[in-house]
Amino acid sequence: MDPRPTTDVTLAILAGGAGSRMGMPKAELLFNGRPILHAILDRLDWPGPTLLVTAPGRERPPGAERFTRECVDPVAGEGPLRGLLTALEHAPTPWLVVTAVDMPLVGRGQLAWLAATLQGRPGVAGLLTTRPQVEPFPSAFARDAAAAVVHGALAAGRRALHGLLDEPTIESVAAPADWPDETWTNLNRPEDLHALGNPTG
Repeated sequence: MDPRPTTDVTLAILAGGAGSRMGMPKAELLFNGRPILHAILDRLDWPGPTLLVTAPGRERPPGAERFTRECVDPVAGEGPLRGLLTALEHAPTPWLVVTAVDMPLVGRGQLAWLAATLQGRPGVAGLLTTRPQVEPFPSAFARDAAAAVVHGALAAGRRALHGLLDEPTIESVAAPADWPDETWTNLNRPEDLHALGNPTG
């Protein structure tokens, strides 16, 4: 259930959103009194490369310096699917796991499990989780195969990550029952942050 993460899997954090409902870019939030990116990296302690994906005008948020590399979307306003493509295009390893800056309680074990599950499915370009609804993150991708799929989806004007399941090489996998509920914590509004005992800012 909790395979050991390996150095051939890149961890990508998407952090380019404007945070309109939060009232500020989510990559600039404080979590437990420190930059949220610091909290995420410390929690995951990922052994492979780490990639931060930001958007034009929101580069270099607090904590960006701790990533192996920061990559900026070439176009603003195209949503998380564009961020995913940016991650796929810049990942230094053939596999990557992806989560978002507004999901600070995803655990290393969940990401490692997704990577191992994908690696055990030859011909599959990506895995999205379900519980039972589709959850875009956390997810796992085979870099080269998934990049072609995501590029095609964007070229066709599609923006929804869950729409990737229309592609034959993208599959869903049920989240194991022992994944804690906190895995799915999503910080969309100030009250979501307050519920975890954190002020915004």
